[in-house]
Amino acid sequence: MEYRYRTSGTCSKEMMIEVEGDVVKRVTIVGGCAGNTIGISKLVEGMKVDEVIKRLKGIPCGSKGTSCPDQLAKALEEMKKQ
Repeated sequence: MEYRYRTSGTCSKEMMIEVEGDVVKRVTIVGGCAGNTIGISKLVEGMKVDEVIKRLKGIPCGSKGTSCPDQLAKALEEMKKQ
């Protein structure tokens, strides 16, 4: 399953997430700090969706109140609802 998520409150604009069963297979993040977004994407590949949410939810970026990792967790939560 591939899911597209428009981010809010971050430098990144969109995330494309591929999940197979309950495992994250691939994440592509458009925009944001390339080193960080590519790093996040590579780190979560092969992880279970719930584990990614648990580890990344609530991480802030400066005073923004959210971050690319937090937005990824929100995207996965939204995906699970569908």
